[in-house]
Amino acid sequence: MKIYGVTGWKNCGKTGLMERLVAEFCKRGLSVSTLKHAHHSTDVDHPGTDSFRHRTAGASEVILASPNRVAIMQELRGAPEPSFESLLARLRPVDLVLVEGFKREAHPKIEAHRQEAGQPLIAPKDTSIRAVASDSPLELDRPVFDLDDTAAIADFIAQELEL
Repeated sequence: MKIYGVTGWKNCGKTGLMERLVAEFCKRGLSVSTLKHAHHSTDVDHPGTDSFRHRTAGASEVILASPNRVAIMQELRGAPEPSFESLLARLRPVDLVLVEGFKREAHPKIEAHRQEAGQPLIAPKDTSIRAVASDSPLELDRPVFDLDDTAAIADFIAQELEL
């Protein structure tokens, strides 16, 4: 599977760019999966549901299946967070895996950048960032795209990965 990431600081446009890239690559006929890292505690299950009750009762893993989707929830219960590689290995084969976050991993990435967020660029100190998507002009040693130019960013990723 080909892997490409979108990274950047909070409120810099990562999720919006990811959403647009998934739609763009799907429109181009590719199968796409995503892997998202959250630094904060997150839960896809909610109190009162049967699956939540199973987990809080002590189940290590709960598979929730319906006609529309399957969700597998694994409780770490103090164990270390799974590695990037082990998470990728859990995905079924697709043409492209787009990764949001995981800024310390070595896969190729685009950095999303918004001037108003007031955060410094990550790219100057990270060679895995192959280009920057920004809402303002930047002078860098790598390509800079308009943050909203999804087609151009997708073209760049496709060229890099030979899709």
